Amino acid sequence: MPLTMSREVFITCAVTGSGATQDRSPHVPRSPKQIADSAIAAARAGAAIVHCHVRDPDTGAPSRRIDLYREVTDRIRDAEVDVVLNLTAGMGGDIVFGPTDAPLPLNPRGTDMAGAEERVAHVAECLPEICTLDCGTMNFAEADYVMTNTPGMLRAMGRMMTDLGVKPEIEAFDTGHLWFAKELVKEGVLDSPALVQLCMGVPWGAPDDLNTFMAMVNNVPPDWTFSAFSLGRNQMAYAAAAVLAGGHVRVGLEDNLWLDKGVLATNAQLVERAVGVVEGMGARIMTPAEVRTKLGLVKRAPR
Repeated sequence: MPLTMSREVFITCAVTGSGATQDRSPHVPRSPKQIADSAIAAARAGAAIVHCHVRDPDTGAPSRRIDLYREVTDRIRDAEVDVVLNLTAGMGGDIVFGPTDAPLPLNPRGTDMAGAEERVAHVAECLPEICTLDCGTMNFAEADYVMTNTPGMLRAMGRMMTDLGVKPEIEAFDTGHLWFAKELVKEGVLDSPALVQLCMGVPWGAPDDLNTFMAMVNNVPPDWTFSAFSLGRNQMAYAAAAVLAGGHVRVGLEDNLWLDKGVLATNAQLVERAVGVVEGMGARIMTPAEVRTKLGLVKRAPR
């Protein structure tokens, strides 16, 4: 099908993620202050949306602590720069099996399974404009780890997000995730038009070749809004690919630690590089206010 390039583009910065990157770069933020400061710097560099996880301030390990989300949220909202807040809701679905000859009992180190209400508790507390909904179960590169999101769990979480007035960003790691997302909209669990993040090159989801990418793009309903990213050295290439395919851009240290070969990046530097890519293609960078209008978002203080 012919491509219609985006002429107005928003950039999301994925600030820290939950991967084991905290000791691979000094720029990966850990504490709520570091995460908020990095998000604010990314916003000043041109990101309209900041996507935030939280980490244990001492170890850098991923966390679901509500007080950490509260501090990050308050610091970002108190900043002079405007930005759309997007909190992850992907935590709490982690299963690590035992060895292949004895997969049960589950390995308690890394297994973190929580109910739908607990997985969305920080969203209810902080009321961001957007939160993520990982729309399927998937094997990751780790040998015995499975990201677990059952249809029942996703229906429950999706309804809670919709009832809270927080827009879910559907995280699609493969084509079947888009298939189920469309079913959630058909059932009325999620509102239409929906927002989708196409997650490319995450082992073992959709590979980041362009044929697979276009298969993902072609499965997004035409009235939905999509953004896309890939990992590592392909991050900026996929910024260009997403714009060319009619979508929006995600960059950040969750997905890539490097600015150039041998040069570790900051979030602000990655956003600045993405701004250059987008503007070099003849598109304009959208402001947070324009993104709220486009996506029907409401900027709110917590209840």
